[in-house]
Amino acid sequence: MGLIPSLGSFCMVGSLFVLCHGFLQLSQLLYSAYFRSTISTIERRYGLNSFSSGTISSLHEVSNCILIVFVSYFGSRVHRPRVIGVGGLLMAVSAMLLTLPHFLSQPYTHDSALQSKNQLHFHDLCIPHNTTTSPESCGREDTRRLADTTLVWILMAIAQLLFGVGSVPIQPFGISYIDDFAGSKNSPLYIAILFAVSVFGPSLGYLLGSVMLRFYVDVNRSVVTGLSPVDPGWVGAWWMGLLIISGFLTLSSIPYFFFPRQMSSEVNVSTDSDDNLREKDRMFFHLMSNPLFLLLVLAQCCFSSVIAGLASFLSKFLERQYGAPVAYSTLLVGSLNLPAAAVGMLIGGFIMKRTGLTAKNIPRFSVIMLTISTLFCIPLFFMGCDTQKISGVNYPVEPIFLVVVLLINNMLLINKIICVCNDFWVEHLFETAGHAHCHVFTNCKCVSGADGQVKPGHCPNSCSHYLLPVILLISLASLIACLTHNPLYMMLILGIQEYKPFECCPPKLTLPPSLLAWLPAPALFGTAIDMSCIWWKNVCGRKFSCEYYDNTLFRSRYLGLQVGYKIIGIFLLIILGWKAKRTQEYDLEKKPEI
Repeated sequence: MGLIPSLGSFCMVGSLFVLCHGFLQLSQLLYSAYFRSTISTIERRYGLNSFSSGTISSLHEVSNCILIVFVSYFGSRVHRPRVIGVGGLLMAVSAMLLTLPHFLSQPYTHDSALQSKNQLHFHDLCIPHNTTTSPESCGREDTRRLADTTLVWILMAIAQLLFGVGSVPIQPFGISYIDDFAGSKNSPLYIAILFAVSVFGPSLGYLLGSVMLRFYVDVNRSVVTGLSPVDPGWVGAWWMGLLIISGFLTLSSIPYFFFPRQMSSEVNVSTDSDDNLREKDRMFFHLMSNPLFLLLVLAQCCFSSVIAGLASFLSKFLERQYGAPVAYSTLLVGSLNLPAAAVGMLIGGFIMKRTGLTAKNIPRFSVIMLTISTLFCIPLFFMGCDTQKISGVNYPVEPIFLVVVLLINNMLLINKIICVCNDFWVEHLFETAGHAHCHVFTNCKCVSGADGQVKPGHCPNSCSHYLLPVILLISLASLIACLTHNPLYMMLILGIQEYKPFECCPPKLTLPPSLLAWLPAPALFGTAIDMSCIWWKNVCGRKFSCEYYDNTLFRSRYLGLQVGYKIIGIFLLIILGWKAKRTQEYDLEKKPEI
């Protein structure tokens, strides 16, 4: 017996368990949402491409998928509250591991090298120079940068896999514990509270990310003069929020070690026998071979892929396309897009209850709503600007545009990329040469037709006026699409109830979305984004992170992939609705036989 039964009645104990479990689920969702909100900052900090960052963000699904199949077999044979507590502590450790790259890597230096603590003096150096770093000229600093990137991959992969292990028992064991001991009268209310937390939890993760990213990444060092959160080269303190979340996960895990294995309840709890478990496995595979049920699961995988793409790269999309500062883009996602999706889910449940949608009408309702949502995405393809003109990349190099060298305190900076913008908004990439090739000319006019005026940093984004209309349109499309969440979920549950006994199904039903959507989708979206890159940084002969994208390709591929997933899902639902008319399955008014 634990210490909890002495506190009072079962009602108090059940409420206390739901309170603890709600806090733990909230902390788990904070972890997932916060990490995704900072992924573009981690890219910039460590030179990752979008495929790498997308893969890292979804690696926890690997360990989750491997271990989730064992939940059904050990659910009634283990001390579920303690297993949940151990899982929470593992997630806390994984959050700590994610912060290690910050403490083990060298301090961040802004690549443009246009800022200094002291006042800058610009001198023009009119000597052509290559803007890549070959393996032969690889310096100590560049070698360390490559080592830091490798270290990030290893540590973050381990942390994400560990997080997947810790997250396995949280929802299945928690819901089954409540369902077993709360009874039919209280269980739906408790589970509804947990789902409400899961709806609004991701918004808090993105809002926390928007706050943390306003602090400079190296909080123990003074911010470089002239570098602010609105600068494209700004890197925020992505690691600070993970320390906070790790504390939340630790605190929310401790109470589980004091809950009893079993407690008095309104229902009798049965222990699964080996024959019963084998019967559940047989029914699971029989259910997955049901054409109607399989169509529904595949359609939901398509829509989950859209959500995964939005969660992983929407902030980066707003940054690159419309010049939004990273903290502001994260704030917009957390305060507009995710709450809109949550409101859509709630309204969808209200519609489901008020209109009494039958399972034969749910596909039709979903097709209409998802079609409208897709139509709202069409204008987004045209709400953007062409790619900024970049000399030597997508704009012809003029002979007069050579090299700009920065002289700071009489010391020439070596191998630093310099971006300058002239009055015609043509961006020029330069790299400072070594001392052996340098001749400094003061008052050298290297920019013709503009009175020699060049400005440090990137050229202004001419599409910033589209930012708010775009995020509002995306949020409206998300709200309309999420109206179908609860109806489709009820249709899924109805399919489960056709098979008895089938308590093992909910954990195992997370396998198809994880394997077909949440695991591959971020990497697929990342690949589409990388294919839009027109200029990669090159360190020691190795392709580093992408500095410039083709805006039109980025926009069309990122949005096109989402629309493509939606169209496939709509097509599957049309087939499902057509087949549902021809069968007696999925009748919501038919009570399942027990």
